[in-house]
Amino acid sequence: MTENAAAAASVDLLAIARRIALAAAEAALEERRKGISVAATKSTPTDVVTAVDRDTEERIRSMILDARPDDGIFGEEDDTHVGSSGLNWVVDPIDGTVNLLYDIPAWSVSIAVVDGPPDPGHWHALAGIVVNPVTGEVFEASVGGGARLVDGQGERELRVNDDVHLSGALVATGFGYAADRRAAQAAVLVDVLPRIRDIRRIGSAALDLGAVAAGRLDAFYEQGLNPWDHAAGALIVREAGGRVGGLGGAAESDRMLVAAPPSLFDDLTALLGEAGA
Repeated sequence: MTENAAAAASVDLLAIARRIALAAAEAALEERRKGISVAATKSTPTDVVTAVDRDTEERIRSMILDARPDDGIFGEEDDTHVGSSGLNWVVDPIDGTVNLLYDIPAWSVSIAVVDGPPDPGHWHALAGIVVNPVTGEVFEASVGGGARLVDGQGERELRVNDDVHLSGALVATGFGYAADRRAAQAAVLVDVLPRIRDIRRIGSAALDLGAVAAGRLDAFYEQGLNPWDHAAGALIVREAGGRVGGLGGAAESDRMLVAAPPSLFDDLTALLGEAGA
């Protein structure tokens, strides 16, 4: 797909993604208000799945297939649906499930549309949307079309913070569920924390990325993310003028994702490398 064709298609794809994400977010919030419990666990006993996760993904998949039956779907809770169009929808039905479980108002529905396979190193993101059902905030972007935040106050263009230096950076991160990974991530944090302004741990990578795009955070990094955790958020950061990648010039992956303004990105990735990330 050419650059111009991608930009044109992305506007229509974002409109579809927005309609689906808002409907799914409203239904998920209603389910949460009725009360939820753990339905299963995944990688560890603390890595939980609720019925809301499963119901929300099923609802999103059904709406995507109704609107775009030839596209593929790559989601967290169900098998990959292989399409024929070359486009794939990357879906995290609930990002921040533990927050959802504990009724902490920082969980989200995240949907992206990418051109190419469901692999961040080989896809080209076209549209992305992240919805916080509790606050009603909607972070969205289309390739070449900029990034926006829509809420009860209206709509505004998003821009990452400029001229941020490492010592003054407010940085968010997250942690895995396996004990050995948590220990390694904590060891990195011990070296990082004295070199920055402060750290935040919100519990939803998609919302963290939206916050970087909005200037509420200066940067975000995390190891062990899955493609659906950051597909939409990474595009939103890029369209807000930020950089997203891994360490040493690598693309973002499960090994590392860093999102930051251009003025901060190289120094933060260098620090993470020195810290053993």
